[in-house]
Amino acid sequence: VQHLAASPCRRGPSVVTIRVGSTQEPATIPVGAPARRTSKVDTIRHADGFDDVSLAPGTRTVEPADVDTSVELAGLRLDIPVLAASMDAVVDVRSAGVLAGLGGLAVMNLEGVQMRYEDPAPVLERIATAAPDEAQAVLSEAYEPAISEAVVAARIRELHAAGSPAAISATPAAARRWGPFCAEQGADVFLVQSQVSSAQHLASGYEPLELGEFTQLMGIPVAAGNTTSYEAALALMGQGIAAIFVGVGPGAACTTREVLGIGVPQVTAISDVAAARDEHYERSGEYVPVIGDGGMRRGGEMAKAIAAGADAVMIGSPLARAEEAPGHGTNWGMAAPSPTLPRGTRINVGTLGSMERILFGPSRVADGSENLVGALRQSMAALGARDIREMQQVEMVYAPAVAVEGKSWQQRG
Repeated sequence: VQHLAASPCRRGPSVVTIRVGSTQEPATIPVGAPARRTSKVDTIRHADGFDDVSLAPGTRTVEPADVDTSVELAGLRLDIPVLAASMDAVVDVRSAGVLAGLGGLAVMNLEGVQMRYEDPAPVLERIATAAPDEAQAVLSEAYEPAISEAVVAARIRELHAAGSPAAISATPAAARRWGPFCAEQGADVFLVQSQVSSAQHLASGYEPLELGEFTQLMGIPVAAGNTTSYEAALALMGQGIAAIFVGVGPGAACTTREVLGIGVPQVTAISDVAAARDEHYERSGEYVPVIGDGGMRRGGEMAKAIAAGADAVMIGSPLARAEEAPGHGTNWGMAAPSPTLPRGTRINVGTLGSMERILFGPSRVADGSENLVGALRQSMAALGARDIREMQQVEMVYAPAVAVEGKSWQQRG
């Protein structure tokens, strides 16, 4: 680009004449005109994760014993706002019963090994003990057998016998076939869960699941997820769902963000969907609980998720570390077994102790990864929040330095 001259113009602004290359005619651009068209990056949206924000104390505090962590969800009352992720290394009949006894809710994966094998224990053992370079092949092989009606019916009965509600999850493709069957067998809640959920799914090769019709057909509460968008959440809530799950790719065992390049940091995603929940409530009078799904390892992150607007949280890897978890100290994403495009990996999380210790302590570590509910309760008390709804109203500040400020001695080890 060669600058030639700037000259005044009798009418209008001054102009700048430029020549591009050596053979093209000069071009005249009015001074003050936009230098170029606005690009997508010029208007890129800022989004925050758990490490970017902190919770600001207010003008009052509450005695921790007086804090109420209970929540109503899909017709169920939970004493703690904790759901176990529908991952095969996290949820089986035993762990679901233990979590129910502690006040939470486990969700069992309809398309997992629990519904394909009468006795999934040997399969889970093979997955957990496979060499790293063989794990993906073992995972793919483990999920080849078909889902069994007899096993699904048996698992629902076993969940009830263990003292747990039967909360079952499935992808939209499987939900059409298996949702009504699960309802007939006594399931209490059905979660239609996919990588990204929307009220309008376009497909040319098959008829997509019509969520509004499905929720009416089922006769039991139907939850849906996952999403990160205000607009998508508002549309999904209009389909009659009982709860909505938030999170695309934040889980420790999920590689969706790396493989597909999609996702929104959880604080922004939860806050956007919570705003849609409040808008939907004002329009319809129907309150649809928001569940922050994934990306939380410590009590502080759970507290931030609820402060961002979540009514409850769904966690996987923290509970995969429990003695009762079926994954033997490992965990893997729900899309990990895909034979063509795995979007999860097997990770070693280790075994810390009982689920009760992980959720209620006493903690043996100082990093917040044990006594998760105790940490949440303490955070709520320090912020003056007597219940979940008040916790959603506490002040949140942008503070990316808060985790390292003054922590140089800790960083030295």
